[in-house]
Amino acid sequence: MLRIGEVTRHAGEKRFVLALFVKSALSGVLIACASIVARRFPGFGALIASLPLVSVLGMIWLWRDRPDAANMADHAEATFWYVLPSLPMFLLIPALLRHGVGFWPALGAGCLLTIVLYLAVTWIGPRFGLVL
Repeated sequence: MLRIGEVTRHAGEKRFVLALFVKSALSGVLIACASIVARRFPGFGALIASLPLVSVLGMIWLWRDRPDAANMADHAEATFWYVLPSLPMFLLIPALLRHGVGFWPALGAGCLLTIVLYLAVTWIGPRFGLVL
């Protein structure tokens, strides 16, 4: 026989799984829509992909789970500082593709560059007062 605490915990787990499913499905649909649009209209697809949808959805989900203004402010500011080192990837990939490098190596190089720049920001940032 289930006790009241066990029933409450079980209901909480079910809500967590449902929320995870809804968040994942909505996020996946937005990414899929951007890629479908990009097949026909690369520029418009790029515009959709460039929107900070992941960041905005992440903030919505975070606020829903933990409505704390100070935590949200820290999250949004850290997101800004992590977006900056990701931007050079979008210049490196097309440059490599235009010079005959295959898609997968170009994507890998872009991701590697981003990782290196993330590490640099994480290492250098605190020296300038950034808490990430």
